[in-house]
Amino acid sequence: MKKLLLLALAGLSLHAAGEEIGCVTTAWKLIGANHRVCVYAFDDPKVPGVTCHISQAKTGGIKGSVGLAEDPSQFSLACRQVGPISLPAKLPKDEIVFSEDTSLLFKETSIHRSLDAKRQVLVYLAISRKLIEGAPANAISTVPVQPWGKGE
Repeated sequence: MKKLLLLALAGLSLHAAGEEIGCVTTAWKLIGANHRVCVYAFDDPKVPGVTCHISQAKTGGIKGSVGLAEDPSQFSLACRQVGPISLPAKLPKDEIVFSEDTSLLFKETSIHRSLDAKRQVLVYLAISRKLIEGAPANAISTVPVQPWGKGE
């Protein structure tokens, strides 16, 4: 059990971290943090020119305040071209570009990037993954690879 815990803790920071844009209270709690929906931005670490925004429900209360609550699998995803897109020569077929734990050990929200080469579109898929039983919650956003600015 200790090895499992150490492996889980070691893998917490393998992917890009989101920059918090802001949070909105959805339910007021008398004790502890309020329930909220927070919006985070992250730049694709391997594809310059693409930024994604994800909104996620955050559980408040006493457990939420101390990091012991399990956040619900409720989120939304929007990815956009924000500058010239430069695709690396060897872009993996499927790669996790963002990951955030939504419970202390066994649940995460991650965003996978795939390339639809035929249509020249980047596909970003957000999923909620639960270690034991899985979770079907998902969202998708696409970014066409297009010229940016004048002369491109």
